[in-house]
Amino acid sequence: MPRLALEAAGLREEIASFEQGLRRGLGVLRRVEGPRPGATPRQCVFEIEGVRLYRYGEAPPRPDAVPLLIVYALVNRPDMADLQAGRSLVAALMARGFEVYLVDWGYPGGADRLLGLEDYVCRYLDACVEHLRRTLARPALPLLGICQGGTLSLSYAALEPHKVEKLITTVTPVDFQTAEDMLSHLVRGVDVARLVRAHGNPSGDLLNGLFLSLKPFRLTQQKYLRFLEQIDSPEAVATFLRMEHWIFDSPALAGRACVQFAEEFYQRNRLIRGGLFIGGREVDLARVTMPVLNIYARDDHLVPPAASRALGAVVGTRDYTEAELPGGHIGVYVGLKSKLSVPAVVGEWMAARD
Repeated sequence: MPRLALEAAGLREEIASFEQGLRRGLGVLRRVEGPRPGATPRQCVFEIEGVRLYRYGEAPPRPDAVPLLIVYALVNRPDMADLQAGRSLVAALMARGFEVYLVDWGYPGGADRLLGLEDYVCRYLDACVEHLRRTLARPALPLLGICQGGTLSLSYAALEPHKVEKLITTVTPVDFQTAEDMLSHLVRGVDVARLVRAHGNPSGDLLNGLFLSLKPFRLTQQKYLRFLEQIDSPEAVATFLRMEHWIFDSPALAGRACVQFAEEFYQRNRLIRGGLFIGGREVDLARVTMPVLNIYARDDHLVPPAASRALGAVVGTRDYTEAELPGGHIGVYVGLKSKLSVPAVVGEWMAARD
């Protein structure tokens, strides 16, 4: 077995270099303290019970522009869609001529523990769609769903197909019991209803701990070691801190909606198997007859490609397109330099259907 030779002089030089980098990094941290996600001006154009609908941009809406409503997940904050200049899904979509709107679910409190999926899909999301249909004088709207927001958008499109002009799902779980789905294997073994009865709304910290446990070395030690390697770069530090702020600024989940999602989607897999009811109506994916673009991430550890690709076999539309993008669950949004980016694929797909 070969022996590893370590020279004292080389070790001293490496440690000294590392210490110098840390000292430079402390100065950088002082200059960039407190960066928050968000790069694009926005205005709240509609609100219902703490759920806000934002429009991005300062110029008045253009009558000829195509609106695009982004529906984010209930977990985490939607700020990731507008992280910073150069890493903004919102800004990149606007640069392609879209009028971008986004649903912000807010921060559920203890009084919201009885909110269910019917509230989020049939009341809040529908109210936002109805507001835009009225104000923009459009019979239907294109929706772009992100992760769990894609699942909610898909459910809404099945319930209200006449209100959805086109549907774009991105890193969206459809089959919740594929073999590679580590999150599914974990959630299927948890009595979520009992947890909610004991502790109320699951906190953002609890959910973050759950997600981090799926890849503990990569998402904890390795991530922070890489940060130290770049700590003397103001740009890298600012990006890292914005991501950290976004990750740990996680809202709680309304208890009832959390139980419904865990049981109906993960444990019973009813979205794809059938028998899923929201607001007393069955979510039948065969009723999704509008054009559908389904984007998934090749290296996604939260929503494996197979979990997303299952959509093609169950929707009722003949106009179905799949697109695989390089990167992970978040990287496909914040790494926008590639020609194979979410806004580029969305722009080309939408333009081909105008």
